Amino acid sequence: MSGFLKEFRDFAVKGNMIDLAIGVIIGAAFGAIVSSIVDDLFMPLIGIIIGGIDFSGLVIQVGEAQVKIGLFINAVVKFTIIAFVLFLVVKGINAMKRQAAEEPVETTPAPSKEEILLTEIRDALRARQ
Repeated sequence: MSGFLKEFRDFAVKGNMIDLAIGVIIGAAFGAIVSSIVDDLFMPLIGIIIGGIDFSGLVIQVGEAQVKIGLFINAVVKFTIIAFVLFLVVKGINAMKRQAAEEPVETTPAPSKEEILLTEIRDALRARQ
């Protein structure tokens, strides 16, 4: 049992796990911000522009059921915003990777004429001994 707990502890405190947890928390906060932007800013403005429609209350009645089309439209707008922001993030990361790959790798400079001459002298002295 202690081996299982040690293995779990090692897994839980790995850097990748902590990075993932931080990413999830930031993602949740970002989702809340996007929800507020869509629900409180975009959709009311769009509703005013197209004739005073309140999208959050837009419902189609089908018999006893209510099809809440306004909430679906809000969800689509939220998804589009989040997908666009993630696209920009991935695009930026890929650009940085390409830039890092294009940077020249430091190479050792070619030996100078003096170094070549000294090497030849050293080799000639070794050959005489």
